[in-house]
Amino acid sequence: MAAAIAAAAVADEVDGIVAQVGDTSILRSEVTRRMRPFGQQADEDYDKLLQQIIEEKLILKAAAAAKMTMQEWVIDNRIREITEKSFGGDRNRLIEALAAEKLPYSDFRQRIKEDLIVTAMRWNAIDKYVAPSPSQMRKEYRDHPERYRTQATVTVSVILLRDGDDRAAVDEALKTEDFAAVARRYSADTHAKDGGLWKDIRPEDVFLKEVCDEIARLKDGETSSWIELPGWAFLVRRESGTPAAERSFADAYDDIELNCRMERSAELYKRWLDLLKADTYIKVY
Repeated sequence: MAAAIAAAAVADEVDGIVAQVGDTSILRSEVTRRMRPFGQQADEDYDKLLQQIIEEKLILKAAAAAKMTMQEWVIDNRIREITEKSFGGDRNRLIEALAAEKLPYSDFRQRIKEDLIVTAMRWNAIDKYVAPSPSQMRKEYRDHPERYRTQATVTVSVILLRDGDDRAAVDEALKTEDFAAVARRYSADTHAKDGGLWKDIRPEDVFLKEVCDEIARLKDGETSSWIELPGWAFLVRRESGTPAAERSFADAYDDIELNCRMERSAELYKRWLDLLKADTYIKVY
């Protein structure tokens, strides 16, 4: 008995209760497990995740009071979607990942069920009632024009060499051949077969800062000097650029409507949670 109590005490230190929502306890392990979701990078914002779980417990409490249920086939479909997206459709890989997390399949399935219930509750309580009016959408478009501009893009061509590649041969070839032909012959870049062409990109989405800085300095039709990076050398030719531009209301309509819906939904969600909190004991340790 003493040994069991000692073991329980150690377990409590490692995985203690971090919050109480009504008669439901939230364990530290529940929060830390959310910090490394399947197929995603770790989210290190512990406090944010804890608050999210508290909100979910409040909604699940409301769902139980409303006697909301979730059909088994809906849960099965969602698990199939997760398996397909994160594990290439291989259920064995899912089970292995659960085992690595020491998470029983039954607990995983319950978590999926609860996620679906939370989503359904929010839809029934808030989202299905949010319908922005034309005047609200016009105001959103007028007040936030920066949200509805196209992004500036450039088209560049790249020659990428590894350490030890013959840079002099590239320089010599460029004296008599066009950039694309030289790129196809010498470049180790993934777009070499296309003549090194990267079309209509935001450089920061593709290249390292040193390359982006050089692209920003170039005018259309200019080619950079060699850009030295550890293990690599870049040669970049700026082909053309498309500046940011304002989109018309009609072109941006779907994005305007989405932003209006999201902002209004967030307002109503906060009010709804405040009501749920008012009826529930909440304690964060």
